Amino acid sequence: MNKATRKAIIAGNWKMNKTRPEAKALLEEIKPLVANAQDAVEVIACVPFTNLETALAVTEGSNVKIGAENVHFEKSGAFTGEISADMLTELGVEYVVIGHSERRQYFGETDETVNKRTLAALQAGLKPIVCVGETLTEREQGITEEVVAKQTKIALMGTCEKCIKNVVIAYEPVWAIGTGKVATPEQAQDVCGFIRKTIAGLFNQEIADGITIQYGGSMNAANCAELLAKPDIDGGLIGGASLKAADFNTIVQAAVNG
Repeated sequence: MNKATRKAIIAGNWKMNKTRPEAKALLEEIKPLVANAQDAVEVIACVPFTNLETALAVTEGSNVKIGAENVHFEKSGAFTGEISADMLTELGVEYVVIGHSERRQYFGETDETVNKRTLAALQAGLKPIVCVGETLTEREQGITEEVVAKQTKIALMGTCEKCIKNVVIAYEPVWAIGTGKVATPEQAQDVCGFIRKTIAGLFNQEIADGITIQYGGSMNAANCAELLAKPDIDGGLIGGASLKAADFNTIVQAAVNG
């Protein structure tokens, strides 16, 4: 990480887990553990829609920010089951995960809809955590950079230089999501560095140097320190480990000390 030029961000992605009482209990456990991180690391819990109000109430006055796990690109309309960016900001939500590999795999997300959601989120004042990453087949074919460049470029299409400062990029190799497999620190650094280079080409080096790029493929308490020691890995989008307060705190503290 390079905290001199950009903020370290550790974001938990709870996925479809936790009832409201369970969410309250977990956040109450996390809050005191990560309180010391306030000046060094942005700590976020991205929770299911049904937990948002509970999470916002529990974390009020703390340094834990709350994010949503998805957002629709239209402001309103006949989109049964969807949630708009304005609905999230009205609640007080600050961050939103966009384009997670599970959304792409199971729910038909495309590079183009990721772009539309990113623009809608930015317009509403949300801070999008935009996910990019290759499948195992794509890595084995040697086209990781082509895939990640395409996803990044399309996701950020139409984003202004002022708005891009509110975007977080999460590199999540699809083959490492929920599988227990982790990219080596060197592999993760190579791709995160490439993403930064891609953003420099889209905008300029100053903007690229300032954007936070997370690693999001099975980062956990055991491997976080080594991953976060890499210069272009500025945090993590944490899945399973974010559901265990002690493990999540270990990752946050690694970012504090990194």
